[in-house]
Amino acid sequence: MNRRLCAAVALACAGLTGCSDGATRLAYQIEAETAALARSGASRVTLVHQPARRWGNGCAEAYKVQVDQVGALIIWCLDSRTGATTGSHSTSYHGRFVESPQTWIVEKKAGESLYIDLEKGRDKARVVAVR
Repeated sequence: MNRRLCAAVALACAGLTGCSDGATRLAYQIEAETAALARSGASRVTLVHQPARRWGNGCAEAYKVQVDQVGALIIWCLDSRTGATTGSHSTSYHGRFVESPQTWIVEKKAGESLYIDLEKGRDKARVVAVR
């Protein structure tokens, strides 16, 4: 591989847009938001997640997100017409930074932003709403 191609691949991976799935990108965004919340004087923050469509395993159409009590973060890509699942991604990486006292499952239209309300906790931030 030439040096320019290697540099482009490294940049894409560093930004986690081309070398990861949607659940992992969301988990990294939760990590960044909880770190910013911990450094701030605020007690709460709303994370706004814009799904990456057609880039690095993003959902091209509608999607469903589950943030659950046992620590899983799951994204299902959906066919906007039929509602059928066309793919899915999951991770538990975000569990290092947040706890979820309940399970949320939210459906979104193609390109629609996901909102996660986070609150400072004793050891970790808490998910207080997913919408």
